[in-house]
Amino acid sequence: MLADFYMMANDDDDRDGDIGVTLEVKPKTKRPPLYKVLILNDDFTPMEFVVMVLERFFGMSHAQSFELMLTVHKKGLAVVGVYSHEIAETKVAQVMDFAQRHQHPLQCTMEKE
Repeated sequence: MLADFYMMANDDDDRDGDIGVTLEVKPKTKRPPLYKVLILNDDFTPMEFVVMVLERFFGMSHAQSFELMLTVHKKGLAVVGVYSHEIAETKVAQVMDFAQRHQHPLQCTMEKE
């Protein structure tokens, strides 16, 4: 019975005449897109509040926060961080909620890098 199996296997090989080759294909993973979180200037939010937001939600030192706040004030906006979509979305929501709770019109947005 085992001999019959080997003969059938050999018969199949003779008919095709091709040798099969299996190629290993590694899927290429792409890095997820990053998003810039921006703070926008307005004429009503106190500068000290912007500094506090930058320290609290973006982990900046007081000096870094102050410098970035001045950039927002002078240029109208500044990038305060670059994150994955979910983290950027969370940061924007946190800042907007915090500003609203403190009755400031501070705006925070995100855009694809």
